[in-house]
Amino acid sequence: MAFTDDAVKAKLSALNETQESIVTVAQWVMFHRRHADRTAQIWLQKIRDSQPLKRLNLVYLANEVAQQSKARNRDEFIIAFSPIVAEATAAAYKGATNDIQQKLRRVVEVWRQRNVFEGPILDAVDARVNDIDKTRSTTKKQPLGGSLFKDSSAGSTPSELQPLVPLQVSVNKAAIASSTITSTATHEYEKLHDTKEALPAPPVHAARLSQLLKSLANAESSVSEVIKSRRQLIDGLEKLLATNRSELAKEESTATQIMERKTQTDAKKREVEDAIMQNMGADDEAPYRYGEEDIDRPEAEELTPPPVEAITPVGSPKHEPQHQSSHGPFTEGPEVPLPQSLVIPDNAQPDNGLSFPDPSEVSPGGGNDFDISLNGSAKRQKVSHREEDYAAFATGDLDADVAALIAQEGKQ
Repeated sequence: MAFTDDAVKAKLSALNETQESIVTVAQWVMFHRRHADRTAQIWLQKIRDSQPLKRLNLVYLANEVAQQSKARNRDEFIIAFSPIVAEATAAAYKGATNDIQQKLRRVVEVWRQRNVFEGPILDAVDARVNDIDKTRSTTKKQPLGGSLFKDSSAGSTPSELQPLVPLQVSVNKAAIASSTITSTATHEYEKLHDTKEALPAPPVHAARLSQLLKSLANAESSVSEVIKSRRQLIDGLEKLLATNRSELAKEESTATQIMERKTQTDAKKREVEDAIMQNMGADDEAPYRYGEEDIDRPEAEELTPPPVEAITPVGSPKHEPQHQSSHGPFTEGPEVPLPQSLVIPDNAQPDNGLSFPDPSEVSPGGGNDFDISLNGSAKRQKVSHREEDYAAFATGDLDADVAALIAQEGKQ
């Protein structure tokens, strides 16, 4: 069967998981090794369009072709698969079941053990596969028994950095792809220009030079893609940096203003404290000084006792010196002013039903000078200590011994 794109697609579509099918298709592909680059591109597109199980079979096919080429010292397919093997493996790994993913990892491990591909290429394969595992673990749903109160924002990307995330991812992918392609092109170039090896036949040399040109062109294109992605990332970083610098300038201005206000407030506080300390030793009559204003002390009124006349009731009787009565010596006591509520008016007040005696007739010796009867009238009960009073009192119906004692006491 002649080599055509349709023929390659037909062979790849007929591929199944049996060893016989994989070996048969691998021999046909290797027979058309001159079209290795085109076969590799069709193989990559077939992986992208196939189901997970079919992708695993296509990886098995690439493994068989690469190992047979390595054993026969044929590097056409090694060179053709090297730039795309990382992307193809990642495409086959993504979305596959755990069993298929483990089989794909086993294939990559075999490539590393047998040095089928260069170390940087296999490192790129591992990086792409690990990125898929990380993405799957971060998007895994919270289990039913998980905490409902866990902070959902923990580990999330800040809003200011979210526009930079896709740019950084693009740079990483482009850098990984470019690394493998560039390493392959560099290896081919050094091998072809090694002076220790004899030059091959001119037709073979021309074919290898043509293949090297393709590898260098792919490397140049991959590096250009990395440069483009990195420039976009740098532009985003510069915008973020400019925003942060602007905010930093505002914050520094605010900090300077706060420091100035703090210094001003501290100086004012010291001024007030100094004024307080100076006024503590000043004269009591001197006004307190604060700034340019004078604050005088309030004048305190002198405490003097009120005059006696001010609280003496009007019309109160005057006490006369008392002489010794028949009961013995009598000593005049201190003058006791009557409360204002008991001031006796000059004339009786008929409107309140009370009758008061004349103030001049009130006995200065105290005692019950008058009583208030049940009908509200006040009657004066005169009390005297004269001898005739005792004599008159003695002529009553008192006991004879008591009357004699009172009469004898009145003669003394």
